[in-house]
Amino acid sequence: MLTDTVEYTASTQNDEARTLELLRQQAEIVRPLISSHHGREIKSTGDGFLVEFDSALKATQCAIDIQRRINERNAEGVLAPIEIRIGIHLGDVVQTDSDILGDAVNIAARIEPIAEPGGVCLSGAVREQVWNKITDRLEKLPATTLKGVKAPTDIYRVVLPWTSPEPPAGRSGPPRLAVLPFVNISPDPNDVFFADGLTEETIARLSLLRGLEVIARTSVMTYKDRAKSAGQIGRELGAGTLLEGSVRTARGRIRVTVQLIDAKTEGHLWVENYDRNLEDIFSVQSEIAAKVASSLQIKLLDEDRRRIETAGTRSLEAYTLLLKGRFHLRRWQRDSLLQAITYFQAAVAEDPTYARAHAGMATAYAALGFLDLADPAEMYPKAVEFARKALELDDSLSEAHSARAMSMWNTHDTAAIKAELDRAIELDPNSVNALQFQAARLGVEGKFDECVKIADKLLELDPLSVETAGGAGTWYLYAHQFDRAVKHLEDAVELDPNNALYLGNLGLAHVLTGAVTEGLEELERAAKASGSPGALSDLAYAYVKAGRPEDAQRLLTRLLAGDEEQRLNSTTIAAIYASLGDAEKSLDWLERAYAEGSGNLAGIRSDFPFENLRENPRFRSLLKKMNLS
Repeated sequence: MLTDTVEYTASTQNDEARTLELLRQQAEIVRPLISSHHGREIKSTGDGFLVEFDSALKATQCAIDIQRRINERNAEGVLAPIEIRIGIHLGDVVQTDSDILGDAVNIAARIEPIAEPGGVCLSGAVREQVWNKITDRLEKLPATTLKGVKAPTDIYRVVLPWTSPEPPAGRSGPPRLAVLPFVNISPDPNDVFFADGLTEETIARLSLLRGLEVIARTSVMTYKDRAKSAGQIGRELGAGTLLEGSVRTARGRIRVTVQLIDAKTEGHLWVENYDRNLEDIFSVQSEIAAKVASSLQIKLLDEDRRRIETAGTRSLEAYTLLLKGRFHLRRWQRDSLLQAITYFQAAVAEDPTYARAHAGMATAYAALGFLDLADPAEMYPKAVEFARKALELDDSLSEAHSARAMSMWNTHDTAAIKAELDRAIELDPNSVNALQFQAARLGVEGKFDECVKIADKLLELDPLSVETAGGAGTWYLYAHQFDRAVKHLEDAVELDPNNALYLGNLGLAHVLTGAVTEGLEELERAAKASGSPGALSDLAYAYVKAGRPEDAQRLLTRLLAGDEEQRLNSTTIAAIYASLGDAEKSLDWLERAYAEGSGNLAGIRSDFPFENLRENPRFRSLLKKMNLS
């Protein structure tokens, strides 16, 4: 096994003392792991190690453990990152007093540089010994002729969670870009909000470029104030190019410095400075988007150029209020949605022509109706009106079409909803919101194969987001892929322990996989915290699955008596009756929910509590009226 430090020579030239300290820290990690896997350190190569093992499996497990420990240390974001490559080969060696020699060593030395930073590469001989004995997947690389070796050598990479999902030679498809959080260097630390807003708006502009995949805001914001190298961030996000910068505001002026970086080489592709009046920030964002497009050789059509040059508003106050509203909109809980509406209303008051603020209002009202957190008969008409206004102001706005689709959710007009979402994604292929809603539409229609494909795409566009992890986990849950559901829902709850929606779905997934005690505890916490009717119906369903129908009956009695602190929801009552086996009462309440325009009625085709009603003629007739037969 050979290890080697990435960019050692360049790092030494830039800061020798720092590099030597990192080598010392690296040795403190590597040497104990070599020992614990019964390896024999032959020598230190200055910036790496040559190690011999009596087993190919021990060598491979040691290499994986070394990279895992280094990745954990780097992820803490406190110390400067360490990056090494590791190569392993199996063969005979010649022993000298203090070294080992032979082709086996030479081939290992040729394999090591092929590994990506943070990665491990093996020869075919090693792969034959370990392929069915390690949990990490092995991926064959293109046939490679190594220097000094006559025949092409089979080489495999160990697919580790923190390395790029594609082989080191590169990924197919459009280029992927990550816009890292802009750094606030203004005299006033409170201006950090402006820097965050610039980050979000730059992402939004670049997302409009056809032929470019842009990592979503929620994932890149996790790198705020964390010391990681460009190479490591690029691998974690699967992005080949990074855009980073700083912003300084003072006395009505703004200075923005941006630089485009090749994540693989960590070299700068270009650096630009923009010194402008504060009101010119919107034109700066457009210029940055055009510069990125040119650098990545993306052809800008006239329509593309017009869209990235459109700010939507010239009011900094309205823009700031919009950003605050969006922050609260993302949580999809009653209090946060009402707070979002307050900010969007203020943005509209500041600029009545701001289409994005109108679209935000439509989305928030539709979400309240969809989740039955407020009376759908009041929420959906408001959502329809604000979506209509947003489209009047800007028909090319992707989020306005998404909002229009949501505002029609309780009409069950599946064709019209699909048309609006298709248009939203056509206008912005990187729109996480539009893709989330499209997945929801497909889930409602029971098209889970297509739904899961979108979930997989969202995990690429927004890999570190609670909404993406939770959404993917939810669709895997309803697609009956329970193990994958648990994994992603656990990720979502770890990212946001207070998110009752995903906590409840995790509880449901645990119940369905047999972890009933754990699942019930999570569902009870979610039902207590969320105020969401869906959490109560899932809890009742879980009680019945756990052999506790009396608890489900008590919950139903409290709801009917108005003892629970939330509005009576017909779909929820129907679900609890269905779980208890009372089909006729369940169907009575479902028909009542249909007459009321209940927002979460659309999910009954796939919701678990209704699984025993799916062959019932009244149930099938209701589905037909909802265009879901």
